[in-house]
Amino acid sequence: MHGPASPGWLLVALCAATGAYCLLRMRSRDEEARRAAGGEALMGFGMAVMAVPAAVFTPPAWTWAGYATVFGAAGLRALWAAARYGGHHLHHLVGAAAMVYMAVVMAGSPAHAHGASGPPAATGALLLYFTGYVLLTGVRLLPVTAVAGGGPAPGWGDRPELARACRLSMGIAMLAMLAPM
Repeated sequence: MHGPASPGWLLVALCAATGAYCLLRMRSRDEEARRAAGGEALMGFGMAVMAVPAAVFTPPAWTWAGYATVFGAAGLRALWAAARYGGHHLHHLVGAAAMVYMAVVMAGSPAHAHGASGPPAATGALLLYFTGYVLLTGVRLLPVTAVAGGGPAPGWGDRPELARACRLSMGIAMLAMLAPM
């Protein structure tokens, strides 16, 4: 990842914490929530590793092909899940495509570090998508009047507001990673 080390480490911490929470969400009672959380955990940890500042660690050249392969496979799985279940899996498909795009751009950059840039149209389209996603997800976090209801309190894996906050964090992190491209 490009840029100064301090914001890079903050991005690493944010993405790793998000990935860890998504692993907790995989314990949900709801099968759809578990399925979505698995893809989000992969995305969070993948973004954390990709965001490690280049000044600290420059990965070997083969790493970018590994990223492209892993997230290409995740994209195919998201495509299958989107066709079968619809919903949030389309976002996972776009996120996986963005990760493949960044890996390919970084593989083609000199010294696999600073100065990487991809096609402006592709970068712009991804920036536009994730900006809209962040704004929409942020609006969904606004408090609503709670409906009084009985029943057990939801576990950590079944808290929709935390899942939305997680998705918002990863959307913002994706914007931060795409912006320098």
